[in-house]
Amino acid sequence: QVQLVESGGGLVQAGGSLRLSCAASGLTFSRSTMGWFRQAQGKERELVAATSWYGTSTYPVASVKGRFTISRDNAKNTVYLQMNSLKPEDTAVYYCAAKATSTVLTTKRDYDYWGQGTQVTVSS
Repeated sequence: QVQLVESGGGLVQAGGSLRLSCAASGLTFSRSTMGWFRQAQGKERELVAATSWYGTSTYPVASVKGRFTISRDNAKNTVYLQMNSLKPEDTAVYYCAAKATSTVLTTKRDYDYWGQGTQVTVSS
């Protein structure tokens, strides 16, 4: 079965950086769109970045543009989210998601597979 396992979350001070990783198995990773979502307490889950298998990326949340970068290593079946200049408002549980498609997807209902999430806490 498909498994997505996130890692790299933690506690960081404002202005710091973290790199999240998501290791995928059980799917054709090199032909899948991968996304990073986040859900802050009491808020809806939102997409922060997504990338197609051929490298097209999107960052729907304006506040992360220029600070977050999504990348993937198809040889390692892993997608990354580099987060720089972190702010307290970035505090959330971050989820990796996947769908076997070439389309860059932006809504949570479009994704078929989800990881368990990793907590990111940014202190002020």
